[in-house]
Amino acid sequence: MHPIEQLRYVARASGADGGLLVQEAASALSVFSRDPGAMLTACRRLLTRQPAVGPLWWMCARMVTSADVRTESRAIIDDLHNDRTGRHLVDGLPDGATVAISGWPDITVAALPRRGDVRVLVVDVEGQGSSVVRRLERQDMDVEDVDAAKLAGIVEDADLIVIEAAAAGSAAALVDVGSVGLAATAKALHKPVWLVIGVGRSLLEPYWQAIVERIDDPDLPAFLAPHEVLSFGLVDRVITTDGPVAVSEVPRPRMALAPELLVELS
Repeated sequence: MHPIEQLRYVARASGADGGLLVQEAASALSVFSRDPGAMLTACRRLLTRQPAVGPLWWMCARMVTSADVRTESRAIIDDLHNDRTGRHLVDGLPDGATVAISGWPDITVAALPRRGDVRVLVVDVEGQGSSVVRRLERQDMDVEDVDAAKLAGIVEDADLIVIEAAAAGSAAALVDVGSVGLAATAKALHKPVWLVIGVGRSLLEPYWQAIVERIDDPDLPAFLAPHEVLSFGLVDRVITTDGPVAVSEVPRPRMALAPELLVELS
């Protein structure tokens, strides 16, 4: 696929794995290695079309501030390939644990089959539950699709709740619909909540604020919003590529601030 077509695909993609989108975009953007103006415009366009994909902000910040775009593109792809967040998640799960998840958390769903002793309860949100169940069943996992109306029972039956961030700031994360209710119920029932923040999803505060502002649609009722913002106050542990940490110890994002990326294209 031609690089320009790759960028159009990324801009139009819906519901795709954030890490895969970033790899496609990083590879395509390297075509602008000698045209920083075109690079910046392409990045702005991507972030305008896909503001909720945290790793795109991370990738664009690295690309527009790099002196060697092609090398940076390869480094970004390597960092995503070498992300150990999923491994740290499954390594930390108690033996025989029952885990509750919501939506389609891509890092979590990819990692859980490494643990054959884990049972998974999938909260069926917006019809995604059955697809997640089929994906995990194909890998011989003990998994069950449960109606969101049974939220209290799901949490009561689970040993812990795993929620995944699409993007995160210093005090909150962008998560799939249904995750805030799941976390709040877990807090009320004294069940631990783990937040998974993969490579490129922890962002500097100006980027995080830009995401929150761009996804806010005042004409859209809150119950129709495609994402939710989860306060770290509902989280007990954060899983990162460097391992599990307390909420107060989440590492500072490894990225540069490029204010020019905050300009939204019409």
